[in-house]
Amino acid sequence: MSLTPTSQPVMPRLKRDTLLSLLRKGNRIDGRGPEDYRPITIQLNPIPKAEGSALVKLGDTMVMVGVKTEVGEPFRDRPFEGVLQVHAEFVPLASPSFEPGPPDENAIEAARVIDRCLREPRAIKLDELVIIPGRKVWIVFNDIYLIDHDGNVIDAGALATMAALNTVKLPKVVGIEGDNVVIDRGVRETSLPLSLNVVTVTLAKIGDYIIVDPCLDEELIADARLAIGFDSLGRIVGMQKMGMSGFTRSEIDYAVELAFKKARELHELLEKVLKNPDTASKPIV
Repeated sequence: MSLTPTSQPVMPRLKRDTLLSLLRKGNRIDGRGPEDYRPITIQLNPIPKAEGSALVKLGDTMVMVGVKTEVGEPFRDRPFEGVLQVHAEFVPLASPSFEPGPPDENAIEAARVIDRCLREPRAIKLDELVIIPGRKVWIVFNDIYLIDHDGNVIDAGALATMAALNTVKLPKVVGIEGDNVVIDRGVRETSLPLSLNVVTVTLAKIGDYIIVDPCLDEELIADARLAIGFDSLGRIVGMQKMGMSGFTRSEIDYAVELAFKKARELHELLEKVLKNPDTASKPIV
């Protein structure tokens, strides 16, 4: 079930003044500096029955991603490519402000930003997901679940998505009879064909200050936010501006430069975890 946040907590003016006062001194409400991420942990394969999965904790924000694959038909305008579908759901325990209903614009936006950042650099080699050209391909469902909400869902979701996609093992194709493809889900042999990794870096503008990885309190008082996607080659692969206010040209230049530096740190963290899957992977029982 998708949940819609119908209302967000009202940030008292006094608290906004407190946060701005801290930023003037180079500090933040949780003790970080303006350019610091909260602690990040990545857990691989917490869902054994999924083709791939990951759990990311970004401070008190927790996101789970599960990847499932099915055999289906390709899009008519892309007959020789597999299909990627990215969805996001905000589950009930994530926030007291979430209520049952279809995905709201925040969940849709998060899914679309992550989807776009994967497609632009062709992070997944969709042409290698073809089983019967023009007729049968692998469909990859990437489902993002926000379990605990304390801000910056896009970065946590993107990191969990990339970690999960790297763990995917496709079920074995055991036979093809006409248009009928027989698979054995008990045997997973082939990794998902990936060309590179992608992460996002979200920044918030609060008054005259730009900070990395806003927590929920900071999001609620932010004038604007900017999420920037970077692939492992250092290229910008997506960008999304959020909020009612805007950024000046100099602020955008500073934000991009800062995001580029932080993206390299995220890529290094992801690679470190992926190179040590035995120590990082502990199924949830």
